[in-house]
Amino acid sequence: MRRVKRIALMLTTLSLFVVPLAWGQSGAEQQIKALVDQVNAANMKRDASFLEKVLADDYTGVRGDGSVLTKAQEIEKYKSGAIKYETNEIKDLKIRVYGHTAVSTSLSFSKNIRDGKEHIGTTRNIRVWVKRQGAWKCVAYQTTRVI
Repeated sequence: MRRVKRIALMLTTLSLFVVPLAWGQSGAEQQIKALVDQVNAANMKRDASFLEKVLADDYTGVRGDGSVLTKAQEIEKYKSGAIKYETNEIKDLKIRVYGHTAVSTSLSFSKNIRDGKEHIGTTRNIRVWVKRQGAWKCVAYQTTRVI
């Protein structure tokens, strides 16, 4: 009987640690999903001020043409009008959380103008998010055209 009580106590104690961790993971997934939606909305409106908040200072963006952009360069493209989205439909969003790091992947169909050239098509996208000082920041982005 003592052994059963000891096992029950261990399982109860273990659940006190595991359940909040699981809740935290789903909460983090919801936060990242909301951020992906907000980034998409900011892209559509060319809302550089939102991008300034959500992109980490050490952000690196890799575009479909292979160009690499820093946070400042990315934001300047939106401010100058070099990037204009007409549509961007995100599908197949998947989010994986690893403690204070998260990875979001998606498939998106977009119609946009970049540096005077029209781009229409489907891309696979990956964003890496890191939680810093209580806020999620995008530290890396990569987009690849689906052929």
